[in-house]
Amino acid sequence: MSDEKEIDRPLGQGQKSLRPADARVRISFATAMTVLAAVAVLGASAMIALRERPWRQPEVVATRQAAAEAPAEPEPRPEIQAATQPGGSRIIRVQPEETGEEGGAIVVRDPSALQQDLRVAHLPDRALVEETEGGPLPVRAADGRRPFDVYARPWSGTRGARVAIIIGGLAVSQTGTQAAIARLPPEVTLAFASGGNSIGRWMQEGRRKGHEIVMQMPMEPFDYPNVDPGRNTLTVDAAPDDNLQAMRRVLSRTTNYTTVMNYMGGRFTADEQALAPIMRELAARGLGYLDDGSSARSRAPELAAQEKMPLAVADTQIDAVQDRTAILKKLDELEATARAKGSAIGIGSAFDVTVDAVASWVDEAKMRGIEIVPVSAVANDPEKR
Repeated sequence: MSDEKEIDRPLGQGQKSLRPADARVRISFATAMTVLAAVAVLGASAMIALRERPWRQPEVVATRQAAAEAPAEPEPRPEIQAATQPGGSRIIRVQPEETGEEGGAIVVRDPSALQQDLRVAHLPDRALVEETEGGPLPVRAADGRRPFDVYARPWSGTRGARVAIIIGGLAVSQTGTQAAIARLPPEVTLAFASGGNSIGRWMQEGRRKGHEIVMQMPMEPFDYPNVDPGRNTLTVDAAPDDNLQAMRRVLSRTTNYTTVMNYMGGRFTADEQALAPIMRELAARGLGYLDDGSSARSRAPELAAQEKMPLAVADTQIDAVQDRTAILKKLDELEATARAKGSAIGIGSAFDVTVDAVASWVDEAKMRGIEIVPVSAVANDPEKR
């Protein structure tokens, strides 16, 4: 049956065994299992990555979510320390708690020491104005600044001999006021009579020229009413509320002044009960007080110390005699006082002869090393000690 056709053989019979080379096409059982295991591991990893981790505790998840949603706690505030410089100017040191080192302190000026830029000195600082039905009244700003500081004319701050000259009675005569503002050096302080006219306009003109401003307040003299200081005079017999209302009418005549000065007032300033409410409110409003020095019985120094408000007391009236030679002599005496005790204050009125004498004397005094300063520079200020 050797000649049996190939097609007639049963399938698989009579064939030769496979050669070793042919075995390469077979995949061993071990290899197949390894591949399947690798695929299973990859699949399981993908499933774990795509779902919440089963071993994270629910309370831990909730705590972390709450912490993420909660607002951040505020940074600890730096420690603030106040200090006084040798020249009298106050500063505030802000010391970050992290460093605790003096060298890392940030130095910030006290708000009460900030002054207006002279270029806008004629404009009131709205933070220092209380608007009332009777007009604007001076008031401390919310950050502690006082009109006494903000409206003060800058000066050198040195310890040399200083002279402050205050020329009062401005706004009574329009031509006299205009001449005084034009001719007086800017270092001279101007005092406005509360009964004058166009005080707001003249105040702005004076401030544009660089002058510091004082408001004169009429107070009862000993021979009142034969000698009458004018409208809104504060009197000893008036009720305290009536005097306060009169004072507020005076204060509302204009703005941008640092200090209130008595006009006459020998009897009123000697009566502590009458003067005390006035001084208390002036201090609360951040104003200074200038005593013209005409009455040795004035209670202003004691009350100013009690209220911790700035106070200046004049040494002399320079034009009690309206003569140029006499006025120049008084100014020379003022210079001698300043050299002896460091500072001196002179009071005068806006007479032509006074204005001329002061203008020429100031120029000469500067060449002799005298610094002409505003009244705020020679006031005793408890807040700057």
